[in-house]
Amino acid sequence: MNAPTTDLGTYDVEKIRADFPILSTTVHGKPLVYLDNGASAQKPRAVIDEMVDVMEHRYANVHRGLHHLANAATEAYEGAREIVRRFLGAASSDEIIFTKSTTEGINLVANSLGQSIQPGDEIVLSILEHHSNIVPWHFLRERRGAVIKWAPVAEDGSFLMEEFEKLLGPRTKIVAMTQMSNVTGTVVPVKAVCEKAHAVGAKVLIDGSQAAVHLPVDVKDIGCDFYVITGHKLYGPTGIGAVYGRYDLLASMPPFLGGGEMIKDVTEEMVTYGEPPHRFEAGTPPIIEAAGLGAALAYMESVGRERIAAHEAKLAAYAHERLGSLNSVKIFGTAPGKGAIVAFEMAGAHAHDVATILDRYGIAVRAGTHCAQPLLKRYGVSSTCRASFAMYNRLDEVDRLVEGLAKAQDFFA
Repeated sequence: MNAPTTDLGTYDVEKIRADFPILSTTVHGKPLVYLDNGASAQKPRAVIDEMVDVMEHRYANVHRGLHHLANAATEAYEGAREIVRRFLGAASSDEIIFTKSTTEGINLVANSLGQSIQPGDEIVLSILEHHSNIVPWHFLRERRGAVIKWAPVAEDGSFLMEEFEKLLGPRTKIVAMTQMSNVTGTVVPVKAVCEKAHAVGAKVLIDGSQAAVHLPVDVKDIGCDFYVITGHKLYGPTGIGAVYGRYDLLASMPPFLGGGEMIKDVTEEMVTYGEPPHRFEAGTPPIIEAAGLGAALAYMESVGRERIAAHEAKLAAYAHERLGSLNSVKIFGTAPGKGAIVAFEMAGAHAHDVATILDRYGIAVRAGTHCAQPLLKRYGVSSTCRASFAMYNRLDEVDRLVEGLAKAQDFFA
């Protein structure tokens, strides 16, 4: 696996930026300021090189073959699984299932656990959730008669633990919750959520799509039953994600998809399933993408996850300070300890128009609902702009954002 060029002794953002080829791009004649990391992060050279190397020198189908390339590809694939295990703090690599995304991971858990859901059983979500952690549970409402309950948040986006506790009871079967909102950046106290949910016998799934990017994660300490991540937000490729699941639960769950690799035996009359994690990985898996994800997580670890978090906290604080100086801009989500994500609206301007003007100055932000319509409804808005920061962003890029917004403000005045 290719080593990054980052100097590990200090947090040198310029050396980190040098590892990301796309950051030297210009847009409309301006240097790129990429602040759409919450949707998808850019890729370091270590990831690009690892994926190319697998394709050029180590590619074959995994697990089934006896020849050299099959063994090399299997080593790359299973080596990536071990890196994910280490990254999440799981006890065993057998607790790590590769999927194509967080979305597929949540659907896997919802489908498998959902087969035991009875009419009137309750599922508790928070109003902070991304649609990927809402729609699969609506399937169980539609198809199994489940009841969905919603944990609210305060005006600043803070999670209201006491209100959450009131929703728990003997019919609560599943609690599914983000660790960090993709809109407000709110960090949910997931360890306490797990303790409260387990006290009533519920299973807990944590959506780590954003949190795993910005914070160190230890699933054993959190105490969750399932934790899901997606590769493309973690500086890795698209088409790859992972589910952590407690092994005893995985071993008791029916598979989500059927096909090759996930079985022990198939006859005309019956089928017996393999052990976790393979019973949940039907068919040829995303081999090259898994290697890329492993390289991305190894890169993050080499930079230092605590140092990344500290750098991004400075970016977030500076962004709140600078954007707060613009009278026409309203920020949604100011909870203490929030992540490096800033959602905002500009008075008298639609979010899409603001984002379009920013693009003319080389600044990439996201505009729309951010796949979080219930949360935007809670704030009484239909869309916002969102600037989301990464390990490679600089303070002067926040200044560029503010300058662009000031120009947009003048345009709409």
